[in-house]
Amino acid sequence: MLIIRCKNCGMQLESHPTKTKSCRCENFTSIRGTNISGNNLSLVEITTDLTKKKSKQFLSKQDLEYQENRKKRKIRKLNFEER
Repeated sequence: MLIIRCKNCGMQLESHPTKTKSCRCENFTSIRGTNISGNNLSLVEITTDLTKKKSKQFLSKQDLEYQENRKKRKIRKLNFEER
């Protein structure tokens, strides 16, 4: 996700994957996904680039150890005699 600012009118625009967002000044700065356009791109400033996401761990160390130990379990198959 990108956030850009039009230096001409000062409007901040936040990107959206499918919608085109634009300011209404004579520069007509617009953004759609990662595509930025405008009449004069020197008047467009990229303020933040949020495409690089930090990996958040929702599981604690104990939970991760439990899951690793669980993966190492052997599957026991029971054989029944059919009559």
